[in-house]
Amino acid sequence: MPTYTLAHPVQAEIEIRKSRFLALALPVADRDAAMAALQALRAEHPTATHVCWALLAGGASGMSDDGEPSGTAGRPILEVLRHHDLDGVLAAVVRYYGGVKLGAGGLVRAYTDAIAAALKSAERIERIAYATLAISVDYADEPRVRRWIEQAAQQGCTLADTAYGALATLVLRLPATQVDAARDALRDATHGRAQFPQAQEDSDG
Repeated sequence: MPTYTLAHPVQAEIEIRKSRFLALALPVADRDAAMAALQALRAEHPTATHVCWALLAGGASGMSDDGEPSGTAGRPILEVLRHHDLDGVLAAVVRYYGGVKLGAGGLVRAYTDAIAAALKSAERIERIAYATLAISVDYADEPRVRRWIEQAAQQGCTLADTAYGALATLVLRLPATQVDAARDALRDATHGRAQFPQAQEDSDG
């Protein structure tokens, strides 16, 4: 099933019983980028009562109720992101308390509604999972591999790294769905001499 990220940041503001909820959702490359964005958001709203958030970024997901009763803020925000099949997205809601308690159910609804309002106008783009494929060849075969990479560039294949020892090792970055086909094609191009030390997935699209 495809996952999506956001084409650009979106925001919305709702008011519930005098409390203001400012919701923001933005695409992030990884957890570090998300934490930096949160820091900036907190600096922008130094007098906010709470800055609650949820992050879906491959394996590095997380959430925080930031002082709200447990389970009333971070989890509802996370559920909205999941409902939209999003990944590589940070969603945060800044709350300015208006003096009227909302109760646990009211808070869950408020945080859900705030982030849902922000995502209503969001443009989603499909997120492609990338993988790396390392190939080791004799120096005589290296030009063949490089030629293949040039031809595969239009499918999103790039040369990520090279290392030279007894063999030339080239590390390719390409859409995960193309790894098996690439391995077969490179075996053909080198008449079966290519070796593949390891392949691993990374998910930023």
